[in-house]
Amino acid sequence: MKTILITGGTRGIGRATALACAEKGWSVALTFLHDLSAAAEAAREVSAVGGRVITMQGDVSAESDVVSLFNEAESKLGPLDGVVINAGIVAPSMRLADMEGARLKRMFEVNVFGAYLCAREASRRLPRDRGTGGSIVLISSAASRLGSPFEYVDYAGSKAAIDTLTVGLAKELGPQGVRVNAVRPGLIETEIHASGGQPDRARRLGAGTPMGRAGRPEEVAAAIVWLLDDDASYTTGAILDVAGGR
Repeated sequence: MKTILITGGTRGIGRATALACAEKGWSVALTFLHDLSAAAEAAREVSAVGGRVITMQGDVSAESDVVSLFNEAESKLGPLDGVVINAGIVAPSMRLADMEGARLKRMFEVNVFGAYLCAREASRRLPRDRGTGGSIVLISSAASRLGSPFEYVDYAGSKAAIDTLTVGLAKELGPQGVRVNAVRPGLIETEIHASGGQPDRARRLGAGTPMGRAGRPEEVAAAIVWLLDDDASYTTGAILDVAGGR
């Protein structure tokens, strides 16, 4: 059985991934920033399907928090077998010309610096002398190749950094048996669109995809869990689109 740490694991794609892991009998450590009620509900849901779960509060853009989160996960659940780097933010739609510096700074603090900090900690802890060092899955976005003009070019740029991190880190850690891959979701029905001021965005734009609909968090979670599992033992440095053909 595996032990998985999921950043931003109490809502949306993170929560769906936690549930999918629990259904396989894996233990999960879920991080969150502010929403205590969402964390409690996610823990209840995971427990209900028989999973061992802990929730941990912390800011992935703060180095001390990231180290503490990894320490707590290992202390309570044991050595990690996989890390899902999922925590991220988006902001209201607008052109780059209208974005304030504070917005840009926070976007890259969380989505890039935070992801790199988590990837660094995973890189330090996952390699082990047992044939396989585990799996890191980073959550990118189809925005990284589409650019999100007039909406979220800052978010798109932050996710492009995740794509590059995936390719480079896979080459660094491959000799140690650690696989590093990314999943690039498209228009998925989660709360993140509401935080960007467009709660109906996924459903509205999803109708224009080749598949004619938005995706569900569970569909992204299935791809993440496959990359975490031993079935993907020869897959590293891959960036998997789960975007309905968009």
